Amino acid sequence: MVGNDWVNSYLEAILAAEPGIGDSKYSDSKSSLLLRERGHFSPTRYFVEEVITGFDETDLHRSWIQAAATRSPQERNTRLENLCWRIWNLARQKKQVAGKYAKRTAKRHLLRERARLEATADMSEDLSEGEKADVPGEILTPTDSSKGRMSRISSVDVFENWFAQHTEKKLYIVLISLHGLIRGENMELGRDSDTGGQVKYVVELARALGSMPGVYRVDLLTRQVSAPDVDWSYAEPSEMLNPLDTDTDQEHGESSGAYIIRIPFGPKDKYVEKELLWPHIPEFVDRALSHVMQMSKALSEHIGGGKPVWPVAIHGHYADAGDSTALLSGALNVPMVFTGHSLGRDKLEQLLKQGRPKEEINSNYKIMRRIEAEELCLDASEIIITSTRQEIEEQWRLYDGFDPVLERKLRARMKRGVSCHGRFMPRMVVIPPGMEFHHIVPHDVDNDGEGSRDDENPQSPDPPIWSEIMRFFSNPRKPMILALARPDPKKNLVTLVKAFGECRPLRELANLTLIMGNRDDIDELSSTNASVLLSILKLIDKYDLYGQVAMPKHHKQSDVPDIYRLGAKTKGVFINPAVIEPFGLTLIEAGAHGLPIVATKNGGPVDINRVLDNGLLVDPHDQQAIADALLKLVSDKNLWTRCRQNEHCKTYLSRIAACKQRHPHDSLRDINDISLNLKLSLEGEKGEGKSTNLDAEESSGERKAKLEKAKVDGSGKIPTLKRRKYIFVISVDCDKASDLLEVVKTVIDAGGRNGSSIGFILSTSMNVSETHSTILSGGLKPQDFDAVICNSGSELYFTSSASEDKAKLPYALDSDYHSHIEYRWGGESLRKTLVRWISSVHEKKKGKHDGEILSEDESSSSNYCLSFKVKEPTLVPPVKELRKLMRVQALRCNAVYCKGGTKLNVIPVLASRSQALRYLLVRWGVDLSKMVVFVGDSGDTDYEGLLGGLHRTVIVKGVTSDATARVLHCNRSYPLEDVTPVNSPNITRADQCDRECIKAALEKLGVKT
Repeated sequence: MVGNDWVNSYLEAILAAEPGIGDSKYSDSKSSLLLRERGHFSPTRYFVEEVITGFDETDLHRSWIQAAATRSPQERNTRLENLCWRIWNLARQKKQVAGKYAKRTAKRHLLRERARLEATADMSEDLSEGEKADVPGEILTPTDSSKGRMSRISSVDVFENWFAQHTEKKLYIVLISLHGLIRGENMELGRDSDTGGQVKYVVELARALGSMPGVYRVDLLTRQVSAPDVDWSYAEPSEMLNPLDTDTDQEHGESSGAYIIRIPFGPKDKYVEKELLWPHIPEFVDRALSHVMQMSKALSEHIGGGKPVWPVAIHGHYADAGDSTALLSGALNVPMVFTGHSLGRDKLEQLLKQGRPKEEINSNYKIMRRIEAEELCLDASEIIITSTRQEIEEQWRLYDGFDPVLERKLRARMKRGVSCHGRFMPRMVVIPPGMEFHHIVPHDVDNDGEGSRDDENPQSPDPPIWSEIMRFFSNPRKPMILALARPDPKKNLVTLVKAFGECRPLRELANLTLIMGNRDDIDELSSTNASVLLSILKLIDKYDLYGQVAMPKHHKQSDVPDIYRLGAKTKGVFINPAVIEPFGLTLIEAGAHGLPIVATKNGGPVDINRVLDNGLLVDPHDQQAIADALLKLVSDKNLWTRCRQNEHCKTYLSRIAACKQRHPHDSLRDINDISLNLKLSLEGEKGEGKSTNLDAEESSGERKAKLEKAKVDGSGKIPTLKRRKYIFVISVDCDKASDLLEVVKTVIDAGGRNGSSIGFILSTSMNVSETHSTILSGGLKPQDFDAVICNSGSELYFTSSASEDKAKLPYALDSDYHSHIEYRWGGESLRKTLVRWISSVHEKKKGKHDGEILSEDESSSSNYCLSFKVKEPTLVPPVKELRKLMRVQALRCNAVYCKGGTKLNVIPVLASRSQALRYLLVRWGVDLSKMVVFVGDSGDTDYEGLLGGLHRTVIVKGVTSDATARVLHCNRSYPLEDVTPVNSPNITRADQCDRECIKAALEKLGVKT
């Protein structure tokens, strides 16, 4: 309940301050409604018993009963009456929260239904028999256009057959996990909220994949941390992960194996939490891009026969890494895989239900930035790997970009080779994380609950961690209730201790062990973790649990199997009481060691227990249910034995064990699967054979011809770009062409026209014809620029020498860039949907505005940019609403309001002006650190992408209007401050647009002209 903790504390303080009462007339909770007639009406009692009980607030009601049973109403009535009105207000807030949630759910449902109807109308062919889920084990036959490529693989059996025939493959795989402290040995799990189970998962996944035949190298990219408060090992640039099985006959070569690659980005000499890393994502992407390119070149010499060896896939873990992976995969044009681990929308819903303001939630967790990153992952991923079906059905379906119903329809159409009309949905694959089995020694327990010694070494000493735990207990022979989680509120350990403390039979039968990470001093922990630990200590004192609760301060990761064994030896129970658990790997580990489980009914444990059938599920908010389930397992020896020896558990664990100690079979299966997906998707957009997108206009032959032409016509400019000492990229977004020209001339003047040390690139939202006209109108020549980026980053041209044909523009299109950005481009279907959207905007504003608000601008549109004129910028929906509308219809694109809000460009989802700069590095080897990007105080809605990264940035003040900034950025999904680097050495400001100010700004950045 909203504010429940302070209300309980208040009542408990009253309870402790005064003597109790025994007035029997208040003992009957059913008589409160008669008190008014007797002249003893108590608003406190009425609201607590009638209002609060009606909302099932058992904790609060229990606190009231305690107070009423032990205090005199005559002495305490005044203070309690004041309190009761506060309680009533909290109950009212809870009802309001529930109402808002119902409205959000109804609105989301209505939007989904409308989107499905429109999508079905576009895809009019009847697929009543085909629109069903995939049949397990079915293989899709590739079309003629995919000859020579990997075929789709849909079962482990088929994969193993394929794998046996392709053992000569030498794959390069990249994993990304940014936050927390990551190293291969002695992981500090539980050190803070960022260093948890995800760290162990990604490290062991990288290690297992690196040991697989056919995989030559695995790189796990993370952040390099050089800070005085963390171990020096996190500052090492690279760390090789020791293989799990050193006896394999796999061929190893130079650079082979699995590695942790630590890339420096963000604040130097400081370890920061994940919420503060968002502004530094572009810097990581640029540095990671350089690493992958260097590794591709190195692998070309070792295994590629001189040809670059690119990653077969890039796998992002959590939202921050997913955002990075989307940009990396777009720049490299390789498939993307994503695992969310936990999801922002689900967390937001849970916090909103608690009545916390959305502004406060976003301020603490940067939750809206996280959600947008997860939406981008849906836009860009080929595969979304989840741990359970619940994650798909109850969490991912909260997102605009995923609809299970529409996803099945699209998948059925792809299988039949029918056009999806520009619509795409990532494939959801449920792959349980799996676990290591090499260290597991199941502990045999006899009928009396005594563990047997090792037959081969009966005198083997007990593990040291056992004595470290047992020293807490006055009776160490009692069964042990074991919880293993960091002290985080969402892990719900406080409720567990309350349940244990308030259930006397449970306290008499069992001990409680809490393994809550490692700590030296509570004061050194984060405020959140420290608060949880202090609450637990107070509860131990309140219920006098000394000698019954163990809270060891330190343990090693290698101690965890021994801790499970100790639980099984004492005939104990493992509990995971988390509010929500995405998967619950500890439950499988506990089951493997012979421990029955009690687990939350929210999330992955539902799927695990359905298969394992080795325990009980409970409502994590129901304290009594937790106590009852624990007591049932501890007291009923027959139930304990049945749960421990369940055959389903053995079967499930044996299947996981067959997957080589993680899920490399399934991972590689799906990585191979997506390789074809991407290629078929691209071919579909080219219009070849049976495709999933029949809307593109150019054939591959025409594109190839254009590319060859671009290489010839622009051949003089590409080597010139690589020879430049610096490249000035002018990306200032002005409302008027005259203002833009003034900035361009000033920057060119500051850079100097003489010599060839500095090159210039003009980056705008205009098409190439408009850009050319603007350049000429200012007395400039196209040859003053090495390249121009047009249509908000959807087109890249290199300037060429003037032609005798005056009708021919002196620009060569780099159509190879289109092969990097055309991924999931909706083409004509996207245009039709946008036209319908324009009509709906006019309909909604009918009566308020009679004129035209939006109109299609065919003259400015191109194959990869749909342009629209905006005549009333203040009346059009914000860009976040347009993105939402496109996503719910499975149309993937990047919408950009530009020219002060008077123009709308809709381009491919992975296209942008910042991505065009990264393409120059990937395709032509242009060093990003040599680039200086000039922007204004504000700009188009893609403005934030130009600020961070390896390039240096000059913010020119006074060239954009405040009114434009308010129109374009006042209704963002998240504040611009959440993604703007603060105190970055690569960003400086020029106080005004003149030569001297710009030269001074360049000197601050170390750029000498």
